[in-house]
Amino acid sequence: MGFDDTGDDVRVELMRELKTASQLQHAWIMQAWQDQPGLHPAAAMLLSDLAKNGEARPSELAKRRFVDLSVVSRQITQLSAAGLVDRRPAPEDGRASLVSVSEKGREELARWRANYLEFMEQALGGWDDERVTDLIGRLAEMNADLRRALGSAACLADTTK
Repeated sequence: MGFDDTGDDVRVELMRELKTASQLQHAWIMQAWQDQPGLHPAAAMLLSDLAKNGEARPSELAKRRFVDLSVVSRQITQLSAAGLVDRRPAPEDGRASLVSVSEKGREELARWRANYLEFMEQALGGWDDERVTDLIGRLAEMNADLRRALGSAACLADTTK
């Protein structure tokens, strides 16, 4: 079977569709972020992670996001300059810092979430809750299996909870 063979396994087609979904989400994010000068969309994803999982050290964020610490540091600098995060020294180690979402950050996240929900309603308006819930369950199950197959401790961490 060739690399571009049309008789690909259905699992390959699934991964193609997931990649396309990721690219479409990225395209929406880039479009939505055109009015946010100086703030990269990936920084917003980090802010969302902080809101969902709570205060964290930059090293924890890097591990959770599967990126280098320098990437997270740049994103935190952008978020801090925009007033979207607060920093404080870690109580057990004053050299390290803990980062959390500021009040302004929470307000911006609420605004971005409303915009995202509006987009998703426009895109998936014909889908009922049962259909969406079914897809969520199947994707969560697939992600759990992929984490297990990867075997890495970092990949095993479920960042959806």
